[in-house]
Amino acid sequence: MKRVIKNNWFWLIGLMLLVSACNNTGTKQEVIYTCPMPQDSVFSNKPGKCPKCGMDLVLIQNHTVHEGINMSDSTLSKTKAYTCPMHPQVQSDTAGTCQICGMQLEKTKSATEPKAVSLNTLLKPSNQQVIANIPMVHLMEREENIEMESYGFITYDTRQTGVISSNFSGRIEKLYVKYRYQKISKGQRIMDIYSPELMTSQQNLLFLLKNDPENTMLINASKQKLYLLGMSNQQVSTVITSGEVNYSVAVYSNYSGHVHESNGSAMNTNQQSNMNLTAFTTEELSVKEGMYVQKGQNIFSVFNPNKAWALLNIFTGQAAMVKVGDKVRITPETDPLKDFRASISYIEPVYREGSKTVTARVYFDNAVSKIPIGGQVKATIFAGDRSALWLPEEAVLSLGLDKVVFVRTGESFVARKIETGITNKHLVQILSGLDKNEAVAANAQYLVDSESFIKTN
Repeated sequence: MKRVIKNNWFWLIGLMLLVSACNNTGTKQEVIYTCPMPQDSVFSNKPGKCPKCGMDLVLIQNHTVHEGINMSDSTLSKTKAYTCPMHPQVQSDTAGTCQICGMQLEKTKSATEPKAVSLNTLLKPSNQQVIANIPMVHLMEREENIEMESYGFITYDTRQTGVISSNFSGRIEKLYVKYRYQKISKGQRIMDIYSPELMTSQQNLLFLLKNDPENTMLINASKQKLYLLGMSNQQVSTVITSGEVNYSVAVYSNYSGHVHESNGSAMNTNQQSNMNLTAFTTEELSVKEGMYVQKGQNIFSVFNPNKAWALLNIFTGQAAMVKVGDKVRITPETDPLKDFRASISYIEPVYREGSKTVTARVYFDNAVSKIPIGGQVKATIFAGDRSALWLPEEAVLSLGLDKVVFVRTGESFVARKIETGITNKHLVQILSGLDKNEAVAANAQYLVDSESFIKTN
């Protein structure tokens, strides 16, 4: 019995030695160093510096390396299906957690996946390169129907302006116009003026008719003087028929429209003056009964509200696109449903004071629209077709006076200054700075946090 137990112990000890020998034949302990940056995947059996980022290699603790495998090979992570994102030396054929940090193991990347961006590229300043993966666009060469937006206001058509003046000196005896913007009609009585000069001319005519009726030459000359002084044929005939002098002579309007006082501000037709006039609508007239007027003095101006202009402000960059005759759709802010069609009638050849836009006039009949003078309008100018190179508006970043696009160069986007033209239907005309075969970021604003980061040559 003792002999059997002794033999069993020999067999057990031999079996343990055999198993231990089998386990040690395929593996060995080896000192391994690696780069602290996991994405570099650099391993070495001796200390040194990483050939990719230059950092000192660190020692890997508690590792087992199979014989026949070169640990300096960066393809070590491909031998197993799963690996730790922070400790590449941890490999496994099945999903699980890392033995060192406890993180979830991830699948190893295949050879067909994109290579990781190098650290040197990532550390480049954002005003030089931007790393991103966003859609790209190219220049589009095509013909576009140009529609430009413009804003302006309504003012009187000065071609229809009339003036009520005095042809003789005298005193205003009676005034029939009581307030600013009073509507008058052609032939309406405006005021009565007492004039010693006019009274003397009437007396001379009556004296000739009574004492020298055969002297037609002097009689006709006397009548002509009364006509030139502003009396009508009917008024002169009334004086001759009645044989009495009219001490005050009525002054009539030859125009229909709104009455304005004829002074410097009233004759100014720009928007600011018109708005100033509107503020004084309810104030009394400065012309009063009993005031004296001089010969040739302009007393009132008459503006016709049925004949108006739309003055449109066109930016300098778009002025070259607009020409006389272009069709326009005008929408008044007072009633957007009453938009109407017209055409550019005249383009002013100078800049107005305090403005850096070109002014285009659109003549129209305001009798139907009844747009208040001084009202704001929005206009769409149809400037015809133009063939050019275009980019979407989102692909161009505005830095004030400069325009920038992000051009694709390898793995990154580089900011580049370009020259642009007009903007039409969310498309920007590209004049220079970009080739047709170059791709740019479809959304330039997505690549920057602040415009101050972008610096171009």
